[in-house]
Amino acid sequence: MIDLIDPKYIDAVILCGGLGERLRDVVSNRPKAMAEINRRPFLDILINYVADFGFRRFILCIGYMGDFIKQYYQQKKGSLKIIFSEEKEPLGTAGAIKNAESLIKSSPFLALNGDSFCQIDLRKFLQFHLEKKALASIVLTKAIDSGDYGNVALGESGQIITFDEKTNKHKNSF
Repeated sequence: MIDLIDPKYIDAVILCGGLGERLRDVVSNRPKAMAEINRRPFLDILINYVADFGFRRFILCIGYMGDFIKQYYQQKKGSLKIIFSEEKEPLGTAGAIKNAESLIKSSPFLALNGDSFCQIDLRKFLQFHLEKKALASIVLTKAIDSGDYGNVALGESGQIITFDEKTNKHKNSF
């Protein structure tokens, strides 16, 4: 068994620069990552969940309405380090991470979507990644309709064989 790296030394990169087109009818005055749930921004809930596993350094990849996120977190006090990687134009997932590359200090690092919540044990996920000696690891879940989420086929040992991007890019699910 490989010793677990302490999450306080691992950067958490959160992608929160998307246009939020599917939620625009519901959340038009703020970026979708800042949609309020019980009067609290979703991004706060996500950051606190990740921080509960010991992560302390967060890089927020901001774009659309990014100043809203930046102003909110610059005013917050606490023990977490929040850094901003700003996109001048939408870069997509890989582009946003590449744009943040100079800010990412750890290897490995954790990348999350700022509009999704996946309740998993991040320490076990990190352990899995280290044991597999993987270049990258991804958390997957089953979906009834993969059109909004994409499709992944796995080999016998859990390696990704194919990855098909989502097909319903602008489907309104409300």
